[in-house]
Order: sequence, then structure tokens, then C-alpha cells
Amino acid sequence: MKLKEFIFVSLGIFASLAASSALAASKEEINAEVREAVATFYKQTSAGEELAKKASGMLVFPQVIKAGIGVGGEYGEGALLVDGKTVGYYNVAAASIGFQLGAQARSEIVLFMSDKALKEFRSSQGWKVGVDGSVAIATLGAGGSIDSETAKAPIIGFIFSNKGLMYNLSLEGSKFTRIEK
Repeated sequence: MKLKEFIFVSLGIFASLAASSALAASKEEINAEVREAVATFYKQTSAGEELAKKASGMLVFPQVIKAGIGVGGEYGEGALLVDGKTVGYYNVAAASIGFQLGAQARSEIVLFMSDKALKEFRSSQGWKVGVDGSVAIATLGAGGSIDSETAKAPIIGFIFSNKGLMYNLSLEGSKFTRIEK
């Protein structure tokens, strides 16, 4: 396969994944999926649940699809919760180049641990991890505890699937954008 064909095939896969996600999600569907993702998250980590209760806001993406053949991308839609209520809808998108083959689905939760961090996120036109703010990715230690340094971060991210928290993953380069629903 020539490079040009390879790039078009890769971009086509990403575009079809993004389009199918975008077309399928109504407010009601997103809200139901967000509730389910939060319940799954709480079952998997009581330490994460404790942090979520202290958070000023919780950005939940129930299903983020990542796919690639050399050129890759990811896309998902979710909601921002403040005091347990939906205050806005967002999408997450990222692109990457490098060795990659396949697809995966995962859930992402971002906790804004201070009013300041939440306000900066909400006032942005498009918030990019690593540019507009850093997200400390939580990993679980012995007994399900979260590293004490991570727990002090102003923004904490969790990446998980139905099988549990996922490790060695990053949100770096992900862009969160408010969408109208």
C-alpha cells in the first residue's frame, strides 16, 4: 500500500468512528451512559469515589473510541457534572501518528478538584491537555489507594474499561470542546 492510500484509509476509519459516535448520541443517551459510567467507576475504586465527592466538577466520557493504522485518532462524547447535575456536554478528540494498529473503547473521567481549575476549564473555547492544563493520571496502589501526590493535583484523570482501571495510558494531546445538544 502506498503512503497516500495508507493515510486515506487511516483517516477514513477515524472519520467513520467519529461520525457514528456523533450521530448516535442525544442528550438522553449521553446522560444515561454517563450515569452508568460513574456507577462502574465507583464500583471499581472507592478511592476514586471519595475524590469525586470532593471535586468541584466531574467530566465523564462513557465511551472513547480509539482506532488507528499508523495514523490514529480517538473521539467520544460526554457530560460535565457539577453537584451531580449535568451542566454541559463535551467531546474529546485526539490524533496521533506512529506505530498503531487496532481499536479500543475506554471510559475517561476527569475530576476538577478546585473551583479555579473548573472555572478555567469552563471558560475555555477548547481545552487541550498539556497545553491549557495538566491532568494527573491516577493509578491504584495497594489496597486500592491513590498515590498521595496524585490526590493533591488540581485535575485528576481516570481511564478505565468494564474490566477495571487501565494503566500506562495518557490523556496528553486530548482536546475537550463544549458541544450543543
